[in-house]
Amino acid sequence: MDMSQTFLPMLPCMCGSFRRTSRALTQLYEEALRPFGLRATQFSILQVLSRAGEVSQGQLGEMLAMDSTSLTRTLAIMRRQGWIAERRGEDRRERRLRLASRGEMKLRRALPVWEKVQSQLRLQIGEQSWNNLLQLTYQVTGLIINKGESL
Repeated sequence: MDMSQTFLPMLPCMCGSFRRTSRALTQLYEEALRPFGLRATQFSILQVLSRAGEVSQGQLGEMLAMDSTSLTRTLAIMRRQGWIAERRGEDRRERRLRLASRGEMKLRRALPVWEKVQSQLRLQIGEQSWNNLLQLTYQVTGLIINKGESL
């Protein structure tokens, strides 16, 4: 019996299915990142800051579709580790974030392991399914973020 079939609910549930997949993916990536002292969320933040440069905390939260409380808690840990740098924006309430040199080094060291997991997963899923799945996740996320109240 295919084990993936044994856990399927009686009625399809989009939220439950995405959360189950998210938990399984998170466990896979966190196991690979553990030797670097990184959590999957922290790695994602390092990646986003590496690409985006300096952004406000609000912008970072929007990019990651992450709630403010969880983001603030995670950023505090990363700041203490010296992975991110923070400065006040023009508005005293605004916090501007960027990758610190220790964060760049942490990302550079962990990236090959992350890429290996990514590559193995892509190979197992297949190129077409991989691309379709990514497109679907972008589509669902965009729909909810942009039209959440009308759903």
